[in-house]
Amino acid sequence: MTVDEDEPQPRPANSAVPAATSTGEGKARLGTIAALGTMTALGPFTIDMYLPALPDLASALDSTPSGAQLTITGTLIGLALGQLIVGPLSDVLGRKRPLVAGIALHVVSSLAAVFATSIVMLGAIRVFQGIGAAAAAVVTMAMVRDLFSDSDVAVVMSRLMLVLGVAPVIAPSIGGVLLVALDWRGIFVVLAGIGVATGLVAAFALPETLPPERRRPGGLGPVVRTYGMLVRDRSFVALTLVASVVMAALFAYVSGAPFVYQDQFGLDQQHFALVFSAGAFTMIGASQYNVRLLRRWTPQQIVIRALAAAVAFGVVVIAVAQFQIGGIVGFVGALWIMLGAVCFVLPNAPALALARHREAAGSAAALLGSTQYAVGALTAPIVGLLGNTSVAVAASMTACLAIALGLMLTVARVKS
Repeated sequence: MTVDEDEPQPRPANSAVPAATSTGEGKARLGTIAALGTMTALGPFTIDMYLPALPDLASALDSTPSGAQLTITGTLIGLALGQLIVGPLSDVLGRKRPLVAGIALHVVSSLAAVFATSIVMLGAIRVFQGIGAAAAAVVTMAMVRDLFSDSDVAVVMSRLMLVLGVAPVIAPSIGGVLLVALDWRGIFVVLAGIGVATGLVAAFALPETLPPERRRPGGLGPVVRTYGMLVRDRSFVALTLVASVVMAALFAYVSGAPFVYQDQFGLDQQHFALVFSAGAFTMIGASQYNVRLLRRWTPQQIVIRALAAAVAFGVVVIAVAQFQIGGIVGFVGALWIMLGAVCFVLPNAPALALARHREAAGSAAALLGSTQYAVGALTAPIVGLLGNTSVAVAASMTACLAIALGLMLTVARVKS
């Protein structure tokens, strides 16, 4: 499967977005892609914006670092559960109604987090916040599958990866700036405002991409049968697991980075935000260069090569961390190269999985996304249990990537 142009062409039969003209993409199509990008950013902002405040949050709520990291786990659990609920609903009701309702739940939960009085209470609220953000995540993927042909899904997801790269750049930096004048509670007020803005975009800037004649019947029975059909597809399951353990590697980094950079290397909140954010530029560049690679190689070929490179660089990062080669500069330099390799996997593995089930795009996207976040939720506290050191972060990430490479080599033999 190859792509002959940098920009994808939408499928004219069902698309709510006009096809590109000979001189470039139509404004409506560009606007829809931009709106989808806005939806994609809600989850990363929800996860990443409060990262600079994790050590202070743990102290304020009389918790341990591992306890504070469990609030990330709560968000990931919500993202996993929410996608399982919203995905099938979007196949039955259309895309927009579940999307707007989920974002509304996110806004309410963000405001509720402001009044949390314990780490357990905050973790529970973050579950509901994650459920709300899940609507944006799963409906975005389903809309991409609605609008674009099989060969173009990976290209569009690479474009959306630009947003997923920019969001981690902006979110911790905004959090660090906010902490100059506010405490961690103020960050959740800002998240509520971001949710309101995202909801307005969902309501007024996105078309309904699933017409009534293509919607699936409602009820528990069809939902169960659809999920049963998906889990019986071994290639879909294998690719879902590949995407999930790769995402888990990123969550290992996200959950451990605040403590590694601030406690081990002595950065303050603002400098942590800058260093953490700078690594995302490597991710942005890799995800956009992936579009060019798709003109020469299939997504499966790219995934295998990128995972092999990521595991090799992971071994380098472990060595740099263990022997303290180059201090923080040596650690983050090697780590950024590793993250760049990972970002050749992130758009391609999900695209391979989703390309197999256009008839149930919402449910397929839900199962894919929920598995990613569920595996991430299990991984996030592990780094804390291992001591929140640079070695623990590097080893956890490399282990996840090695598992993904093994799965891809031995199980996921997908024919394009």
